This record gives sequence, structure tokens and C-alpha cells, in this order.
Amino acid sequence: MNTEGPAANDGLRLIPFRGLRYVPERVGSLAAVTSPPYDVVVRPDGLHHLESADPYNIVRLILPQANTAGARNQQAAETLSRWLDEGILAADPEPALYVYEQRQGDILQRGIIGALALSEPSEGVVLPHEDVMPHIVADRAALMRTTAANLEPLLLTYRSMGNESGATAVIERTVLRAPLLATTTEDGFDHRLWSVTDPGDLAEIRADLSDRQALIADGHHRWATYLRLRAEHPSSSPWGYGLVLLIDTARYPLRVRAIHRLLHRLPVAEALSALSGSFRVRRLDTALPEALEALGHAATEGNAFLLAGDGAFHLIDRPDPELLARTVRRDRPEAWRTLDATVLHSTLLDQIWRIPDTPEHIAYIHDTEAAVTQAERHGSTAVLMHPVREDVVRDLAREGVTMPRKSTSFGPKPATGLVLRSLTVD
Repeated sequence: MNTEGPAANDGLRLIPFRGLRYVPERVGSLAAVTSPPYDVVVRPDGLHHLESADPYNIVRLILPQANTAGARNQQAAETLSRWLDEGILAADPEPALYVYEQRQGDILQRGIIGALALSEPSEGVVLPHEDVMPHIVADRAALMRTTAANLEPLLLTYRSMGNESGATAVIERTVLRAPLLATTTEDGFDHRLWSVTDPGDLAEIRADLSDRQALIADGHHRWATYLRLRAEHPSSSPWGYGLVLLIDTARYPLRVRAIHRLLHRLPVAEALSALSGSFRVRRLDTALPEALEALGHAATEGNAFLLAGDGAFHLIDRPDPELLARTVRRDRPEAWRTLDATVLHSTLLDQIWRIPDTPEHIAYIHDTEAAVTQAERHGSTAVLMHPVREDVVRDLAREGVTMPRKSTSFGPKPATGLVLRSLTVD
């Protein structure tokens, strides 16, 4: 891989690399060795399911299991090395960018996977929009450092004029060819991957991206990890780049979903009791779809949340304006001050429920049904959120304002395991 310093431009620089991919003949199926991103896997149920799907499932690298963090990371490194030695994984013969397609029903997403030259937020090339949790960054950094690999791509978005030129033109030409791989995962998504090695195509992509700005749609902790590891290594090294999937949302709009909170040590009855006089509370004896619909209606008028965990749903909305004025910081834009995630963390978690934002107290869960199920199983409280609009996320990011951590979930997310990047393969 070319490891010279970033080019003298103000945009994105995507570099070809020799992807590590599963050898189809050595695994049960490509679908059986893939996984959702590490932070989407719901432990322990999802982890055990993936581990049992195939002995070579990628979850053994992204979420290794051992008694200590050091042992987990060493186990992942040894597993990766063994799979390479045994021919389970193999590096492609020449550096490439990869066109990646996901399809399910009327959902179609196409983008380019490559190694992106890293830049600081202050440079305005890649825009984060969420805060990160230091312990997760430390955990991911230790795993990447020990394995010397980018095991799954971040999801970045940019917006073109929407016409078929530049990178889009290359993508549309490439998908007419036979793919390197095609598989359907158990969530019903079809996945296809192609390599792009033609110098003319690579030049066309490079020129198109040279003045683009990207938003981190998914992978803030991995981006922070990339930056930490880059700072530990010489500037002209593979650590100056990170594995990303880049999507043009003018051409292929993403879906934006909420990320829910599971409050481990707070029963629903206690949560509701503490809300007296500060929020309107309504019990909904309905099924989950109807409860989410009611949440959506309430969210059009202001901050609203669904509490679950006691067999019913409780819609809380219309917070006391004076309470918000006291608890939400004033030195941020109005769009940030009125976010549901802002009110949840500043007002509900910090002031009313007095719950610290630590793994012992809060879990972040993408799947709505899983959040409700876990809350009911353990007598805890699930806080179900309504998604934020993408334009709000992008506008705040351009202002340099980060949202509360885990405020959004963009998708569909790339499947983990289709292509990896080793930092030791030339």
C-alpha cells in the first residue's frame, strides 16, 4: 500500500490496499462468517449465536473472549495469524479499492471501501458528530494495536451533486462486472463486493474525492482509535490510514435510526416515580409498533421518550421548560439544546435519575425489541428514542458541535468480515 503523506488538498484521500478476505472454499459460507459491527452485537445472546454459526466467524476477532483485556487481544492476534497461515483468510494479489453493495427490497446502498488518509476534526475533512467514551477507544486501540489490523470499516458519508460522474460513475460501471463475492446474510441483506484496480478508475475516484468533506455516520470510537494509533507511529506509515466505507448520500440516502438506552439498575417504577411534576407520563397498553408510532407523534411537538421494562410502555413528553432551562447548558446552538439525546443525558440521567454514564449503569442497544426484552428480563428500564434527522446531524457537525454519545444509528451498516485491512501486508 502507498504510505506517503496525505496529498496537498482539502478533501478525502482514499488509498488502495490489499484486502484480507475469507477463502470461500475454507469456510461453511460467507454469510456464516460475517457479523454486524462490534457495537451492534447484543451480548451475550448475539455473541453466542455468531460464535456457533461458524468456527471462523469474524466475531472471534472483533469480540474475542478471555479473562483479561490483554488475553482477549492476544487471542485475536493469534487467531488472525493462524487463519492466515491456514488459508482461511488470504490477501488479494494487488492493492485495490472495493465497491460494496447492500440490497434488501427497495433498499440499495453502494459505496467504496478503501484506506482513508486520517485528518483531525479541526481540518474539517472528516466531521464527527458524537462524543466518544474513552474506555471504548482504549479497548479498540488495544485490539487494533495487537492485531495490527483494521477489522471492520467505518461508515462515512458525503454528498455529491447526485449525477453519474466521478466515483459514482466508477461504481456504476463496476457493478456491471461479476463480483468478487456475493452472499445473503440472515437479516435478509444481499451483499456484493468488487475490486477496482484500473489506474484510470482509481484516478477518477481520487479526483472526485479531492475536495469532498465526509460525515462519520457510524464508527466514532473507531475513528478516535485511528487517530490515537496514528499519533503513536511515524507519519509515513500504514497507521496514517484507516479502513472506511464511503457512501454518497445524494445518490444512496442512508436510514437514520435511534440508539436506545438500557438502564441496568433502575426499575421502571422508580424511573416513573422520579418524573413526577417534571414530565407528562402516559401509560400505553399497546404493542411495540403502536407505542413507537405514538412516540413519533409526540416527538413532532418536542422531547419525548418511551420507557419499557414492566410489560407496558410509558410515553413521557412535555418536559417542564424551567427544568430544561436549569439543566441544559446554554452555550450550544438551539438545535443541540433541543435534541432528545441532550435532554435525556443532561436532564433525565444527570439530574432526575442520577445515573452515571458508565457500562455498569447504561447499555446502548440498537435493536428496539432487544432493548425491551432485556429490560423486562432483568427488571431494568429501557429508554426508547426517536431518530434524529440526518440534516440536523450534518448541520451540527459542520458547526463543530458534537452530539451526546450514541445519538444516532445510520444504516444499513456494512457487514463485518467481507474485507479486512492488515497493516503489515505490503
